[in-house]
Amino acid sequence: MARRGRNSVIMKTFFILLFKGVAMGAANVIPGVSGGTIALITNIYEELIDSLKSFNLNALKLILKGQFKTLNTQLNLNFLIPIMLGIVLSILSLAKLFDYLLVEYPAHTWAYFFGLVLASVYYVGLKVKHWDWKIIAILIIGALVALTVSFVSPSPSENTSYFYIFICGLIGICGMILPGLSGSYILMLMGNYHLLMVKSINSISEFAQALLSGNLSTFLSSSEFDLLIYFLIFLIGSVVGLIIFSNIISWIFNKYQDATVALLTGFVFGSLSIIWPWKKEIFSSEIIDRHGEPLLVGYERYLPDIWGVNELFVVVMMLVGVLSIVFVEYLAKQE
Repeated sequence: MARRGRNSVIMKTFFILLFKGVAMGAANVIPGVSGGTIALITNIYEELIDSLKSFNLNALKLILKGQFKTLNTQLNLNFLIPIMLGIVLSILSLAKLFDYLLVEYPAHTWAYFFGLVLASVYYVGLKVKHWDWKIIAILIIGALVALTVSFVSPSPSENTSYFYIFICGLIGICGMILPGLSGSYILMLMGNYHLLMVKSINSISEFAQALLSGNLSTFLSSSEFDLLIYFLIFLIGSVVGLIIFSNIISWIFNKYQDATVALLTGFVFGSLSIIWPWKKEIFSSEIIDRHGEPLLVGYERYLPDIWGVNELFVVVMMLVGVLSIVFVEYLAKQE
């Protein structure tokens, strides 16, 4: 009976962590939203960073020696596996959905995530234990950094250089472990968001279909195979970035916790301008991208002059985003 109860608790914990991983993955897909923000407000941020930094040479030695029980303890795999599984499942399943929503319902989609991030500012800020003028100054610096990033113009074209794609993985993964700095938005600025977060991810399903249908040779000679290679290089860069940045952030977090949380809160607040729902795309009339189309050079943010049902629905989606974070925070407290 006691064993059955223990197994029930283990399964419940697994699915709670899986859900949090799914939420992080969904956040990472959207330019301007950070999976690190979700990790912070669901109270798994510190454990996530400490677990990721455990991937070191000692872990490699344990693998080579076959000491998997010790490896499981060192890497905290009971925590990491459901989180990573949730992230992967979310990214693979939601990439196409968000690609559709951002084209067909851009304002409503941005409004939902604006509400998510807005509510996150409050809950992340609560984690600062002692406020003083230094902590407030650090928060302002964080907000200004994120705000500055939001007004940088995107790169004019995709770059399919293997080294550049590796760097994209190295830098883009910061969005998963740095709240407020969206990895997807960084990829957009680098010009490779659509290549790496939409097309290359979707190539995985194409590969699976080719494998199951016996048309692997056709797939290997197609452009989809190139996209799969891009994804694998991007993945390698992301793993390397995770190991490097998790060690740096863990050291800083443990030494200067309040200052770090304040900086992250500033990042989250400053990122709000990236996902403001009412914005017009600004294209250059003189510069064209690699597809022969006018280059997107930025956004003009505005408030609607006329308010109708559509505009009110956008506001409703903001409120839904806020309530989603309130609900997630409630679940975290219940746990």
